[in-house]
Amino acid sequence: MLMEAEFWVAVAFLVFCGIVWKAGGFAQIVKGLDGRGERVRRELEEARRLREEAASVLADYKRRRSEAEREAEAIVASAREEAERAAAEGHARLNEFVARRTKAAEAKIAQAEAQAAAEVRAAAAEAAVRVSETILREKVSGEAAQDLIRRSLGDVRTRLRA
Repeated sequence: MLMEAEFWVAVAFLVFCGIVWKAGGFAQIVKGLDGRGERVRRELEEARRLREEAASVLADYKRRRSEAEREAEAIVASAREEAERAAAEGHARLNEFVARRTKAAEAKIAQAEAQAAAEVRAAAAEAAVRVSETILREKVSGEAAQDLIRRSLGDVRTRLRA
């Protein structure tokens, strides 16, 4: 057994471990592992803090998004109401304009009818005066006839134009 290589490898390993222990190597190894564990713990805490911060930012963005959606819906609804109101107002103005134009046209028509009736009456009066004048001249003669014709024609004209 003393001549086997595995025995001497085990002995060399134990001597090496003894030298490392005396030189404080195990303490350095433990200290390094503790430092690494502390570093991993800090990184985990930082990762947890960043995760919580990201969750907070995400919640804030979700809240802002929902507020923006509600605001956009309100703007769309307001715009829709404004458009409907403007359309109704335009329709009302158009109806009012048409009513005014219709009324003005009816007034012009009535005025034209009245003017036409007056012109017809005037033409009829003028024709009646001429016919009367012609008839009276044929039947009545002399100065008295001329005076009678003038008075009668004046009366006829006055009555027909009234």
